[in-house]
Amino acid sequence: MSAVLQVEGLHKSFGGVQAVADVSFAVDAGELLALIGPNGAGKSTCFNMLNGQLAPDNGIVRLGGRDIVGMSPRAIWRLGVGRTFQITATFASLSVRENVQMALYSHAGRLRSLLSRFGAAFRPEADQLLDQVGMLDQAERACGVLAYGDLKRVELAMALANQPRLLLMDEPTAGMAPKERVALMALTAGLARARNIAVLFTEHDMDVVFGQADRVIVLDRGALIAGGTPEAVRANDQVRAVYLGGTH
Repeated sequence: MSAVLQVEGLHKSFGGVQAVADVSFAVDAGELLALIGPNGAGKSTCFNMLNGQLAPDNGIVRLGGRDIVGMSPRAIWRLGVGRTFQITATFASLSVRENVQMALYSHAGRLRSLLSRFGAAFRPEADQLLDQVGMLDQAERACGVLAYGDLKRVELAMALANQPRLLLMDEPTAGMAPKERVALMALTAGLARARNIAVLFTEHDMDVVFGQADRVIVLDRGALIAGGTPEAVRANDQVRAVYLGGTH
C-alpha cells in the first residue's frame, strides 16, 4: 500500500490555546482511518488544515508526496480531495441528479458554461454515481424533500464526482439513525476499497468506528495519544480513560 496523505508535525494555536500539537499520521490508498476523540480534542481543526480552510502554524501536509500547505480549498479539491460535512451541503431546490451534475460540472471546470438548465451534460456520469450510492431511483426528486440519510448518500455521490484520491468525512453519520450510520459507512468502505481511495473520517458512533475503520487514531487536547487497529485502540487504557470510559 502507498500513502496518499502524509501529515507531519502539524501545529495550530488560537491565542494561547494549542488546538493541534505535533500531530503526525498517514493514510494509505484504500484504507479507512478513523480520527476520534472527545469534543474539543482538535479533530475539526485538524480537518480544516488538511483541506486548506485553515493554515497550520507549523507542519507539512503531503498529498501523493506533494506539499499542499498554503493551497486554497478549491485547489486542493482539484488535486483529488473530496469532503463531506457534518451538516449536508446540497442545493435543496435542485434534483438529486442536478446536484451531482453540478459537482461534475465543477470538476470539469465548466461551471461558467452552466446557465439555468443542466440538460444531458454529465447525466450518464451522474446516474452512475447515484447508482453506486443507491440513489438512482430518486434522481428526479428535489433534495429538499429527501430523508436525512438519503441526503448523506447524495453528498457522498457529489464528493466522488472529482474522482478523489482522498476523501475527508467530518462526522459523516451525524443525525442519522443507528442502522443508517452503519449502512452508509459500509457503503463508503466498499467504494473506497474498490476505487483505492484513502478515507479519513471523524465519528462519535463507536459501532461505526470499530466496525468499519482499518485503523484508528485518537486525539486528546490537540495531541495524538494512541493509534493502531480498532481492537488495540479499544483496549488502550489511556483511550478508555479520556474517551471511551466504561460505557463502551
